[in-house]
Amino acid sequence: MRWWDIDPVLALEKELFPEDAWSRGMFWSELAHARGPHATRRYVVAETSAGELAGYAGLAAAGDQGDVQTIAVAPGHQGTGLGSRLLSELLRAATDFECHEVMLEVRVDNVRAQRLYERFGFEPIGFRRGYYQPGNVDALVMRLTDPASAPSAVPPSAAQGTRNHG
Repeated sequence: MRWWDIDPVLALEKELFPEDAWSRGMFWSELAHARGPHATRRYVVAETSAGELAGYAGLAAAGDQGDVQTIAVAPGHQGTGLGSRLLSELLRAATDFECHEVMLEVRVDNVRAQRLYERFGFEPIGFRRGYYQPGNVDALVMRLTDPASAPSAVPPSAAQGTRNHG
């Protein structure tokens, strides 16, 4: 993801996460940490052959732990395997950052995303009560140990989106 991707990313962000969409400033801040020798972030976009945004994803790294910040797939591309490919890219980045584990939060009612993460080896380790606002929806906390051993893109299933507000 680069600065010129922010406008289309924001449009999809608002479509998928209308009540808690990230701001332009939040994306700029994340991208500021994605370049240079001390980078701690990796953000990627997926585009159609026509150059339209199909999805995006981001990972933050701190020490030996990675944290999936977001995975979002446009409605017309859900169920195509794009979510798997985006997650594969984040796990490659986690390996490059030398992360020994990757964490994420996912809505307890987003079973489709949970299944995607489970196929990659993520395991539930707890809950964050009332994590998603508004609505006071709980988050399931999941962890993957050894992202380098996770499978690459697996059979089609692209979750609508996952958000970590970290």
